[in-house]
Amino acid sequence: MGMESKFVWMNGELLPFEKATLHVLTPALHYGAAVFEGIRAYDTAKGPAVFRLTDHAERLLDSARVFGFRDLPWTTEQVVEAVKQTVKVNGFKDCYIRPLLYLDEGGWNLNVDGGKPSLAIAAWEWGNYLGEEALAKGIRANISSFTRHHPNIMMTKAKVSGNYANSFLAKTESARLGFQEAIMLDPQGYVAECTGENLFMVRHGKIVTPSTAPVLEGVTRHAIHTIAKDLGYRILEQPISRDQLYIADEVFVCGTAAECIGLSEIDFRVIGDGKTGPVTRKIQTVYHEAIRGKLPQYENWCEYVDVGQVVKLPAKVSATVA
Repeated sequence: MGMESKFVWMNGELLPFEKATLHVLTPALHYGAAVFEGIRAYDTAKGPAVFRLTDHAERLLDSARVFGFRDLPWTTEQVVEAVKQTVKVNGFKDCYIRPLLYLDEGGWNLNVDGGKPSLAIAAWEWGNYLGEEALAKGIRANISSFTRHHPNIMMTKAKVSGNYANSFLAKTESARLGFQEAIMLDPQGYVAECTGENLFMVRHGKIVTPSTAPVLEGVTRHAIHTIAKDLGYRILEQPISRDQLYIADEVFVCGTAAECIGLSEIDFRVIGDGKTGPVTRKIQTVYHEAIRGKLPQYENWCEYVDVGQVVKLPAKVSATVA
């Protein structure tokens, strides 16, 4: 996966890609003391648009507060503008965007107040996280042997970098077993979420998804929830046992990186007819039109980048923006 770009935004400056670096003793690297977001921009008839950018910016700052950062020097509006600048100066139309708010210059006493927060925003061209084939055929998953975090241990409502060691363990195990994704159970033994996606199950015409209590409140999850309701489906938020997944008509997952993907098989058990089901396909279709600004009812989800606006860069950096 090529993650190169022309510039990376760091603490208010747009730095050349190769100069956007951290010291090896940055405490966030040692302790996972950082929060982040995954965001996508899509090419539309009106130019590049960042999908639900303000929602993502708000969640980034909320995650920082949950982790314990205080008196942050950035507002939601400033994060939104910085993301747009990053997309604009790199000349991207379709891209993935990664803001990272991390503990810098201190914090070795394991106290958030002992360090200083820094903010970096990178962007790169990245296709579907689970592969383009997955859109039509679905993917194979297994129930992980690793349990999702207890909500009073790792703060499951925040995208804390350190939380993702849990996802690394589960995803690596699944990949070594020949699966493409891992489904993680909560501490009570019910279905929680995947390593980077929220999960939905279709059975008897209803869509069921775990409640938000044990999972990350995904921005894409909210969009899919809204689209499904607008299509006339009944959605229930309730506990799901692993064996309910085995006999589901369809199971699908969603997230910024993965978008909306069906599961064709779980624990060697074929789900439905073994490919992306009709309900998932309907939701996929609407979602893909919404993210590209083709549906007026979801237009407010698209936050457009003014590619003609001049981007102010540091004196030593030059860039041409179309």
